[in-house]
Amino acid sequence: MKTLILGATTNPARYAYLAANRLNAAGHEIVNIGIKKGSVAGVNIVPAGAPLPDIHTVTLYIGPKLQPQYYDYLMKTKPKRIIFNPGTENDELATLAKMNGIEPVYACTLVLLSTGQY
Repeated sequence: MKTLILGATTNPARYAYLAANRLNAAGHEIVNIGIKKGSVAGVNIVPAGAPLPDIHTVTLYIGPKLQPQYYDYLMKTKPKRIIFNPGTENDELATLAKMNGIEPVYACTLVLLSTGQY
């Protein structure tokens, strides 16, 4: 199951960095989307471009104030679910996701992985 990490970073102190590495280690294919240059878990960080057709999960690591610029991109990407990690909660985006048949999940990707619920 392919996961898009929105807010990917090369900073090892950030949760997006930890999630990329743990997802990769658990055998999940990842796509790193962000504004930083570099790579995480062996995958380059790229800016959002054309919507990707085969994304199962989007895991958010950007705050609600920065999310609106990605609404259209996320809806056109059509993931099965969007995980709102702590600090990324956004009822507006969650409602938009539901209206587009995407499951909003208020959870922590790292916890889901560590408990076998991912």
